Amino acid sequence: MAHHAIYPGTFDPITFGHIDLAQRALRLFDRLIVAIGTDSAKQPTFTVEERVRMAQLAFVDSGDKIEVAPFDGLLVDFARSMGTQAIIRGLRAVSDFEYEFQLATMNRQLAPDLESIFLTPAKEYAFVSSSLVKEVAMLGGDVAHFVPKEIEQMLILKLRQA
Repeated sequence: MAHHAIYPGTFDPITFGHIDLAQRALRLFDRLIVAIGTDSAKQPTFTVEERVRMAQLAFVDSGDKIEVAPFDGLLVDFARSMGTQAIIRGLRAVSDFEYEFQLATMNRQLAPDLESIFLTPAKEYAFVSSSLVKEVAMLGGDVAHFVPKEIEQMLILKLRQA
């Protein structure tokens, strides 16, 4: 039986931290679906189509091991429809734990057959968040160490348009 996992998020934009977690997840699972959320309390800088495109660019070398797909509605419903057995979530710091624990507990209540798996990023990405990357870029800082070159260019272009 093939084991598939889903890695949900806003990915606004996708960072090396996200990419690192996806690669770590592939050590545990045969296939990973990077699920780009369309329903979010967050107000993303990029459209869902742009975020999907950025993630596709980030994982272009992954072949068929990583699929990128937008989703709306309940994550557990989307995860089941995609045939996944687990939800991957990243923990950068202790401050992430309480929220992620609440999500995992709710997801378990809604879908007891789906497991939540928490992964930590490599130490060089433990402080990287999409919000911080956008802020640094907005203030003219160099974000080349945080996002792939193509995403950096898309980010700079988007911020110039704002």
